[in-house]
Amino acid sequence: MTFMVGQKFPTATTPAVMENGDINNDFSVAEFGKGSYTVVFFYPLDFTFVCPTELVAFNKAMSRFEELGCKVVAASVDSVFSHAAWRRTPLNDGGIEAVNYPMLSDIERKLSNELGILADGGVTFRASYLIDKEGTVRHMVINDLPLGRSVEEMLRMVEALDFHETHGEVCPANWKKGEEAMSATKESTQAYLEKHAS
Repeated sequence: MTFMVGQKFPTATTPAVMENGDINNDFSVAEFGKGSYTVVFFYPLDFTFVCPTELVAFNKAMSRFEELGCKVVAASVDSVFSHAAWRRTPLNDGGIEAVNYPMLSDIERKLSNELGILADGGVTFRASYLIDKEGTVRHMVINDLPLGRSVEEMLRMVEALDFHETHGEVCPANWKKGEEAMSATKESTQAYLEKHAS
């Protein structure tokens, strides 16, 4: 069965390197994110090319995710030992240094098989998931291996989900925090389009 938005994120536990550098052999995304929004992003491999740019970009945005009450988890099929070594490697040597979020090791491919995101060769596609406070995936996007993802777009989606859950309104195309939203009615959509479509 194909994994879809609206389903609960898988509950399998895996090893992870925590943000303080400790290894947790029974890391659970569900437990870590309980009561919070959670972003989980899979990437192909440590010590590669596009991947460090993404992990560093997420790390630079951590204060913004935290302001939204959102936790972040990185994931790949590498071992926790590879993750730990990458965290110790300076940026100018291809490392990521000590990032402020857990790095999950899906070395047995439990999560990536359940999510259906394994690419040829046994690495994962660049798959990103936004999970709500109840553990349900509300947004997901999967990029092919050469295509780095947008951290800004993920932040926008967290803001949109938070706005919807707080105010009950829906967010139109290209909505950004502070902009006008709509009620989920035909009349509200018509009024919005009359005002913004031209």
